[in-house]
Amino acid sequence: MNRNDYPFWAGRAIRWGADYLAGMRGRRVRARLASPGATVADVPPAPPERPEPMETIWADFERIVPPGLTHWQHPRFFAYFPANAAPASMVAEHLIAVMAINPVLWQTSPVATDLEGRMVRWLAHALGLGPHFTGVLHDTASMATFSAVLTMRERATGFAANAAGLDRRLRIYASAQTHSSVDKAVAMAGIGRDNLVRVAADAAWGMIPEALDAAIAADAAAGRVPAGLVLCVGGTGIGASDPITACLEVAKARGLYTHVDAAWAGAAMICPGERAHWRGIDGAESVTVNPHKWLGAQFDCSVQFLADPEDQIRALAVRPDYLHTPAPKNGEGADDGGESIGRIVDYSEWTPQLGRRFRALKLWFVLRAYGLEGLRERIRNHIRWTRDLAAKVAAEDGFELVTPPMFALFTFRLLRPGMDGGAETDALNRRLIEAINDDGRIYLTQTVHEGKFVLRFSVGQWDTEEADIAFAWDVIREVAAGLE
Repeated sequence: MNRNDYPFWAGRAIRWGADYLAGMRGRRVRARLASPGATVADVPPAPPERPEPMETIWADFERIVPPGLTHWQHPRFFAYFPANAAPASMVAEHLIAVMAINPVLWQTSPVATDLEGRMVRWLAHALGLGPHFTGVLHDTASMATFSAVLTMRERATGFAANAAGLDRRLRIYASAQTHSSVDKAVAMAGIGRDNLVRVAADAAWGMIPEALDAAIAADAAAGRVPAGLVLCVGGTGIGASDPITACLEVAKARGLYTHVDAAWAGAAMICPGERAHWRGIDGAESVTVNPHKWLGAQFDCSVQFLADPEDQIRALAVRPDYLHTPAPKNGEGADDGGESIGRIVDYSEWTPQLGRRFRALKLWFVLRAYGLEGLRERIRNHIRWTRDLAAKVAAEDGFELVTPPMFALFTFRLLRPGMDGGAETDALNRRLIEAINDDGRIYLTQTVHEGKFVLRFSVGQWDTEEADIAFAWDVIREVAAGLE
């Protein structure tokens, strides 16, 4: 395939994509699970020595790929959290692929850097964050958390660990509801999982500030070095949130760097009525929100807001000679709209990765194509529909609402007379979720909450309608009734 062939095949891909999305409700949501590797049984074990026709490649794509997919853009995808792709974002993603830039530095594509700064400020405004926040776009919240943990490590060691390694036992404190990416971050940062302290939670599954303070004091008395705090707003398991204001007060008093993981639920803060969930957020050093989850931006697009980026830059920047950027000739003193026009920003110094994608473009397209009110309407609907369904589950004989709706997520389980609620009930619910997902009409995932195996119901896919929620409840009851 050459450049002259591109218009034909790009057009064919777009037409295929439009048909794919239009027929989505007719597809099963999750792929049929065969043995690992079975989907590529017909793919040769080695690449071809000579070029193959695009017709052949395309035919193989249609034959092999769609049947092996779990369809994340399906309106009846109620698993995990959404990874949305609004139509405007798809258009932007196509342009990103065509331009194929790598905005490593400001000079390698100035508009990519400048637009990123502006989009971070747009989103901060939309979420009601204070004007002191700047930030950077990552691929995922995992990388934002890792960046924050590395900054915690460097601050706690006087910015010596990058050069000399760790010579002391650092401690990171986190909510019991925080994502597993925190565990991975402390491991990759060399701090060690054994030094991640899970702080006790209250009856609403939020961190207890007094328990945090006691844990920090005990570690300091034992000669350990308290380094940082990770809080969550809308935790992955059940959607729980920590009391941000009170926990940040403890951290500030103890000199800890703070990071708040609001990867999923942070998007709901475009709705002013939801902002009580993160009251006090302006006191955090670092906050992450994923527009690719609930705001429609194509995966991957995660924003890390930073109250002051200097510590993170100091922790992560490497400046070899071949990456030096010449000073700009113009722009000093220009109206910057919240950014520092005239001051070079190289976002590769803000992140672990050097290479970067032009993620700001799809955020720009999405925020303009739907507007904040259009995005708010979607999120409010998802929250309302989730609450309505949770009320039906709670009222249905034979079902237990385990955790109430938090944003657009609740957990539940099936009960049977004579079962003790322990291992037998867990086994029943494992069979239930396997049967639901094998059925294919909807897709759910599970978690273990307070020792109970429970099913999660998460609403957030871009095209989901209220009728899809009603359909899902019919499927759940039908499948549950058919269990042995």
